[in-house]
Amino acid sequence: MSGIRQEKVESLLKRDLSTIFQAETRGFGINEMVSVTVIRISPDLSFAKVYLSVFPSKNASTVIAVVRKNASFIRGILGKKIGKQVRIIPELAFHVDDSLDYSERIDELLKK
Repeated sequence: MSGIRQEKVESLLKRDLSTIFQAETRGFGINEMVSVTVIRISPDLSFAKVYLSVFPSKNASTVIAVVRKNASFIRGILGKKIGKQVRIIPELAFHVDDSLDYSERIDELLKK
């Protein structure tokens, strides 16, 4: 059960990470479209799981590998953006959000 503070920090992280990915992904060598779909933050606000949706999804594993390699750089940029609003800049763990692919597959199976 997440508290109000957790929800506020999650939405803050989602907004700012989305702008970071829009601006910085070309610098990482990522040509795919990356969007932040879900963020889950720990109760002490020190660790965040960030779920990313990648289009086209066939390249998701390589994109996530590049993002994980640059996680400390992304956290640094995030710290500059939200450093005055939170006490601790959370550690970021990036994961693939494949819920869209999963729902698309179910739709295809239901049509058959």
